[in-house]
Amino acid sequence: QVQLVESGGGLVQAGGSLRLSCVFSGRTFSAYNMGWFRQAPGKEREFVAAITWSGGNTYYAASVKGRFTISRDNAKNTVYLQMNSLKPEDTAVYYCAAGRKASVVPLTTYRAYDYWGQGTQVTVSP
Repeated sequence: QVQLVESGGGLVQAGGSLRLSCVFSGRTFSAYNMGWFRQAPGKEREFVAAITWSGGNTYYAASVKGRFTISRDNAKNTVYLQMNSLKPEDTAVYYCAAGRKASVVPLTTYRAYDYWGQGTQVTVSP
């Protein structure tokens, strides 16, 4: 069974940076595409960023493109989300997700993912 454990969330002022980490265990990490989603209070979960199993392709939501960077280290079974120039509207619980690389579902949708982490809170103050 795949387990995902996120860390790195916290409170930061607008304009600041955070790096989220997600450690994958239970299966072969390099066989999975990875994604980050977020959910703010009263809102639906939304796509943030994704990276293919090899790291060869990345995808971003328009709202974070140019500010956030997703990366992975297959030797460490870890995916990262570097978040720069944070805004108050980035405040949310951030979730890591893993999906089998054979999936044909677009990585920008939650249906592409089979496993989810418990989430880590990111709060950006004005």
